Amino acid sequence: MLKGKTALVTGSTSGIGLGMALALARNGARVMLNGFGDIEGAKSQVRAFDSGVTYHGADMSKPAEIEDMVRACQKELGGLDILVNNAGIQHVANVEDFPPERWDAIIAINLSSAFHTMRMALPGMKQRNWGRVINVASAHGLVASAAKSAYVAAKHGIVGLTKSAALECATTGVTVNAICPGWVLTPLVQKQVDARAAKDGVDNAEATRRLLGEKQPSMTFVTPEQLAELAIFMCSPAGDNVRGVAWNVDGGWVAQ
Repeated sequence: MLKGKTALVTGSTSGIGLGMALALARNGARVMLNGFGDIEGAKSQVRAFDSGVTYHGADMSKPAEIEDMVRACQKELGGLDILVNNAGIQHVANVEDFPPERWDAIIAINLSSAFHTMRMALPGMKQRNWGRVINVASAHGLVASAAKSAYVAAKHGIVGLTKSAALECATTGVTVNAICPGWVLTPLVQKQVDARAAKDGVDNAEATRRLLGEKQPSMTFVTPEQLAELAIFMCSPAGDNVRGVAWNVDGGWVAQ
């Protein structure tokens, strides 16, 4: 379905981003990866569907590196048709205890980076009159939790940015939407499970049950594959008039 299309997925060496990259490649897109960690492992997985998969190591807190990444994608892949903004970090603390440098880093990587990729990518998409921007927000873009002020602020910001950009593109072939996952067992969430296990003195299975029980009525994790299939739908002709949505995939989290 996406043969001839090109895609850039930020934060795509593991978790949700890697799931997105795999699904896009499986559907025919040429893909550029970004992120830290097991870069070669991620490339190897995507290469099974896209033999020409590329990678850029931009630090998503640095606008100049983001600009270079988008330009590299456009040059190496011949354009940028699908942009998935997924990069993110987390820190947990009450507002009065929140280190200012952690606040700044979370806002930069979880929110401002999406602005910088979008401002670079949208002109080409509009010129070609086709494009898809998919911002990976969170259930925390729709509702809040204590001790996550920076993350919640950034994800609410992503939802607002998505809506504004969608309106700006409304008469074009470019759509801008957000996906709002609940708990997904990514490395980021696994750290929270591990911390809870240590804090409560319980095993990993019980810590997982307690984490899900607080927020996610389904009591099961959302999977990267489920989120990726929604992204593919948004990239399909059926998604042509899906514009400015914040689509929660959260096991019932925000329905409560």
